[in-house]
Amino acid sequence: MSPLFPALTGPPPSGFPSDRVALRFGDRSLTYAELAGAAGSLAGRLPGGGGRVAVWATPALETAVAVVAALEAGVVVVPLNPKSGEKELGHILSDSAPALLLTAPGDELPPAVRDLPRVDVDVRATGGRLCDLGTDRVPVGDEDPALVVYTSGTTGPPKGAVIPRRAVAATLDALADAWEWTGEDVLVHGLPLFHVHGLVLGVLGPLRRGGSVRHLGRFSAEGVARELNSGATMLFGVPTMYHRLAETLPDDPGLAKALGRARLLVSGSAALPVHDHDRITAATGQRVIERYGMTETLMNTSVRADGEPRAGTVGLPLPGVELRLVEEDGTPLTSYDGESVGEIQVRGPNLFTGYLNRPDATAGAFTADGWFRTGDMAVRDGDGYVRIVGRKATDLIKSGGYKIGAGEIENALLEHPGVREAAVTGEPDADLGERIVAWIVPQDQQSPPSESELADHVAMRLAPHKRPRVVRYLDVLPRNDMGKIMKRALPS
Repeated sequence: MSPLFPALTGPPPSGFPSDRVALRFGDRSLTYAELAGAAGSLAGRLPGGGGRVAVWATPALETAVAVVAALEAGVVVVPLNPKSGEKELGHILSDSAPALLLTAPGDELPPAVRDLPRVDVDVRATGGRLCDLGTDRVPVGDEDPALVVYTSGTTGPPKGAVIPRRAVAATLDALADAWEWTGEDVLVHGLPLFHVHGLVLGVLGPLRRGGSVRHLGRFSAEGVARELNSGATMLFGVPTMYHRLAETLPDDPGLAKALGRARLLVSGSAALPVHDHDRITAATGQRVIERYGMTETLMNTSVRADGEPRAGTVGLPLPGVELRLVEEDGTPLTSYDGESVGEIQVRGPNLFTGYLNRPDATAGAFTADGWFRTGDMAVRDGDGYVRIVGRKATDLIKSGGYKIGAGEIENALLEHPGVREAAVTGEPDADLGERIVAWIVPQDQQSPPSESELADHVAMRLAPHKRPRVVRYLDVLPRNDMGKIMKRALPS
């Protein structure tokens, strides 16, 4: 079994200090030596043979120690979202059947998980050594599962994506290549740890490189500025976070200076509006780079640190990842012109192996020759840059004979000074097939921009056939924990 974290399990690289801080959550931290001791002590208490354990994934040191201990012991991790409801937790536990629940001492647990044997994680434990594990355990290989991460169930209960160790290593090493990510980098973020963005990229990524992660606990502009001013080099966030930073920048020159110090600002999990890109660049001189991935594939593409940070795109396929766009009948697009819309399909070492206990769903997710159907729609420029235009199920609008991606209309609407938030959907229309509907949160609820004003605004920037035919005004758009707009939750 190849170690996922060489700095914890093997001889340290030349010049690597054992007192380097690996993890910091608030005012609590662990050095690499302390993390190895705590994880090694916990690993000895976990079931061998590739069994599963659930982790109560709060933004705390205990979550990181639990995940590291399980992965290095060859045990499969099932991260649990502490905000999940009883029905969803019950389904996940029934489906994944973990042997134990790893949690922080003192955590109050809901009834759905109380019957599961509980092991409290002691982050100050010593005496265990990760490098000693494996002598009495069933060997675990790179193709064996590392994580079972449950996707949000929009049309049914969540499905457990089985992510192998190979995919974790391949994605993190590909991002290291794209982002010039090294052990000298210090990452700051405030992302949840039950999802691949916050957990795999945001915690396991720095540990694989031998670097450091500083978790804010709760995201704030003040926290970001503090960490970037005290040595952090990278910031990971979702568009909601970057939008808040963009809103704060005009009145906070200290934040602008701090963001300007960062080596890399990375946004993911949803598209960052071009308007926010431009506002951040104007204030800081920095470009936010975007990447594209999902639970089943980890990361597929990214703008490179040494590449062109083209706003509105998610860059190029990562090393080892094949990507193509296909028509509705599955025929691959033969040329890329920056306008033709197709579904993204990917193939490579970053892919999951299937959905737990769902062979039917697994078979339906792949083509006969091994391409994964992402359900995401995109266009691709002639030089290979990919621009996501939305989900096939909710964001592809067929209107008047055109295939239109909701994402580009949303970006155009957000450039209007009277629009705070925007979402675009399609609804049946007897003449057009579907008509474009804009859902708007105005900057001023008492004086919102008119329907005709917004339609003209979009038509001038894109094309007349992409203008919204209906505008609906809301106080707020429904979003999930990662900041993604939940279009299925919009009023009917």
